Amino acid sequence: MFVSFFPRPRLFFASFVVWSLFCIFLWYGFANDLGRTLGLGQFFGYGFPELLQGDAGEAAQAANADVEANAVGFWFYQYFITAILIFVGFWMWFSPHPWARWSVGGSALILFVNWFLVQLDVMINSWFGVFYDMIQSALGTPGSVEAGDFYWQFIVFLRIALLYVFFGTLFRFFVSHFIFRWRTAMNSYYMAQWQKLRHIEGAAQRVQEDTMRFASIAEGLGISLVDSLMTLIAFLPLLWALSAHIEELPIIGEVSQGLVFVAIIWSIIGTALVAVAGIRLPGLEFRNQRVEAAYRKELVYGEDRADRAAPPTVRELFENVRRNYFRLYLNYMYFNLVRIFYLQLGVLVPYFALAPSILTGVITLGVMQQITRAFGRVESSFQYLVNSWTTIVELMSIYKRLKAFEATIRGEPLPEIDLEYMQRERAGTTPEDQPAA
Repeated sequence: MFVSFFPRPRLFFASFVVWSLFCIFLWYGFANDLGRTLGLGQFFGYGFPELLQGDAGEAAQAANADVEANAVGFWFYQYFITAILIFVGFWMWFSPHPWARWSVGGSALILFVNWFLVQLDVMINSWFGVFYDMIQSALGTPGSVEAGDFYWQFIVFLRIALLYVFFGTLFRFFVSHFIFRWRTAMNSYYMAQWQKLRHIEGAAQRVQEDTMRFASIAEGLGISLVDSLMTLIAFLPLLWALSAHIEELPIIGEVSQGLVFVAIIWSIIGTALVAVAGIRLPGLEFRNQRVEAAYRKELVYGEDRADRAAPPTVRELFENVRRNYFRLYLNYMYFNLVRIFYLQLGVLVPYFALAPSILTGVITLGVMQQITRAFGRVESSFQYLVNSWTTIVELMSIYKRLKAFEATIRGEPLPEIDLEYMQRERAGTTPEDQPAA
């Protein structure tokens, strides 16, 4: 699944994590201060401003801070691109691979564009603060907001949103091609070993359908994971800064940076609850593919042979399908009950946490919008498993089926669940005929 597309997968992904952490610590350590010396922003209109004297007015200091923030942002993109090029160049040299341009280079591009889109989302979050503060002023003091200033905020939003839509659409287009190349690599890899693999139950389905489903799920699940990590990196410091406005939480009382800890604790609780509620789903999904494959296989044989797909046999095979689906429905019922109830309660959590600050009027409407939106982004990033558990279950069931291919190619024993099925099949029964555990 991975060795067909990525060079030395375990080492590749481990080195990516180590390099990413190193670059993050390096940036916050001292690299962010090197922009004045090494940055190229002055050639593109994002140069660092001159240092102000201590007696500069507030307006001058605010304007200078905005210019410096833009310069630092531009310098970070230079730093980010340099770090990516070093990593990609190293792997191209260290471990050449037929699919390296797509797997290594494509992954780097996905990472960079995803970060760019998250930064646009951060800009939209800032816009919400300005816009809702303007609304609060206009409603509280009629005539205090000029019509031109109000309508200009729509233009500001459209500039950001249209840029997001444009690059987001191109991004999804590229990711679709990236994932299909991954499927192509898997297909070529398995077909090169077809003589070893064709004796495994459902081999044709695993090569054609499971690789297709694996690629399709990886597209959504993988991008969601990258987006969650990038969103967390971007919005967690923002929520930390915005939490400075909140000095008190309900029940707990005064606490520093309380909103960050509320988001983390609430997400951990939800992840634990959903994991427990859905613990049996991966095995049931795997067995569901088993019974569907057995039913389909008998029908295919019946197309060419009159002695196959007899009504009693087909009836028994379909009964296995029905039994397993009913088990799935039951398990998904209480799984969805827990997950949806948790997510619905989560809508109220930021407002509940902000209640003392709202009631005492220590924050404005714009700040409240910024906090709730940033809280939602951080919370959803921590809730990656909660939001993706159903898809993860399906991916795990596909992984179990393709794992038999990996074992056969390497000359290793088949996974236990495959051996169990083969033994029961020889005995005239399958695991699906047994009572549910």
